[in-house]
Amino acid sequence: MNHYGVTLQGQVKSARYGHVADRKDLVVPGDVITSDTGFMRGHGTYVDDDKLTASVAGEVQRVDKLICVRPLQTRFNGEVGDVVVGRITEVQQKRWKVETKSRLDSVLLLSSVNLPGGELRRRSAEDELTMREYLQEGDLISAEVQSVFSDGALSLHTRSLKYGKLGQGVLVQLSPSLIKRQKTHFHNLPCGASMILGNNGFVWLYPTPEQLDEGAGGFYTNLQPVGLSDREVISRLRNCLLALAAHKVLLYDTSVLYCYESSVQHQVKDILKPEVMEEIVMLTQQKLLEQEG
Repeated sequence: MNHYGVTLQGQVKSARYGHVADRKDLVVPGDVITSDTGFMRGHGTYVDDDKLTASVAGEVQRVDKLICVRPLQTRFNGEVGDVVVGRITEVQQKRWKVETKSRLDSVLLLSSVNLPGGELRRRSAEDELTMREYLQEGDLISAEVQSVFSDGALSLHTRSLKYGKLGQGVLVQLSPSLIKRQKTHFHNLPCGASMILGNNGFVWLYPTPEQLDEGAGGFYTNLQPVGLSDREVISRLRNCLLALAAHKVLLYDTSVLYCYESSVQHQVKDILKPEVMEEIVMLTQQKLLEQEG
């Protein structure tokens, strides 16, 4: 790392762009990315005096002749199949509105949930009247993006038994860009807690359940008091997530677990001290490099 705090790896990476102004990877609005007219304009860019210019602050990304700027901080742009953690904001007719850190509120239709008992049948007027018994304002849910409306709003579903209402746990809100896309975003960690890494940047930490009540259709919530040891594990995981996010490390089960292991020698409350945070994240990155190597 040089005295500007920029890694050599980042300098080498940005050098690949050839005509990129000052050969840098990160740009702010108004920065000229390239004056070469052979490139195509992608998201986050505009053309000014035949020069491709950044319209947002972010990282320059190039695919063949296409150049775009990926924003450092952005709202969640959901895709079909994404796992999200969201909060119910409104109960409407035959639907719930859900806050998922998107540009618009997401929608969970009554027809897109499993009713208690898991039965598959047409929703009746009686089901509509009892919607608030299933989910009400303030409730947290895990769901999957089923489709994207023409205006960009997301339509969710909780038809699988792994989705549904969330009970005891801690919600950590991070940037969606830090969540690594994987085959599964549900993890039972060996440290004794479980984690849902929502693609929308909402991470849910909770005690690993001993057994699942499949007859509840995703609406069963265990409201039993959480033991002290479980609370300590969850608190440590939360602080590890914040430490990794502060240093812009991608979040997935392995990186979180390595960070947890690296933090064990420190007290939970000390993890967020800048010097401790830096030490733990450095150890985590070393372990990740060793694993890749």
